[in-house]
Amino acid sequence: MEAGKKIVLLGQFGVGKTSLMRRFVKDEFATDYKPTLGVQIKKKVLVLPSGNEISMIIWDLEGFSSVSKTRSSYLLGSHAFIYVFDLTRPVTYYNLDDEIRFLEQHYPNIFLTIVANKLDSKDPSSITNYLKEKNIEVSHIVSAKTGEGVSALFMETGKNITQYG
Repeated sequence: MEAGKKIVLLGQFGVGKTSLMRRFVKDEFATDYKPTLGVQIKKKVLVLPSGNEISMIIWDLEGFSSVSKTRSSYLLGSHAFIYVFDLTRPVTYYNLDDEIRFLEQHYPNIFLTIVANKLDSKDPSSITNYLKEKNIEVSHIVSAKTGEGVSALFMETGKNITQYG
């Protein structure tokens, strides 16, 4: 097995970063909301379709109004960023273009995926139409609550970081 790969969950507070991590690592969902202070780190070994194993070290960072306010020491050594926003709270994606541009400029060689969370809170067809209307491109639309799309998100992340980094 390869050395651990650092995956960092980014996004504003309350978008479901901790819930995504908990769903992926333990296949659990908690209804009580406790904001992350600082960073929470969990590890999970993922078996890729090739049969290779990858040790994912997932960093769940506290939410800020802007990714530029995140401590750079939290981002150093990352292999992937998963930027999460909340489909039910537009304020969490108003500055999405600026956030992604910041990450691409300061961390150009790190795999980046954009995730819309809380699929369970909206009609799937209205989500697709809404994202097109707002010109928001996402890699995954998931629900940490139901687990829909979460495994696929981390599987794609794992495959990409083993192929490209």
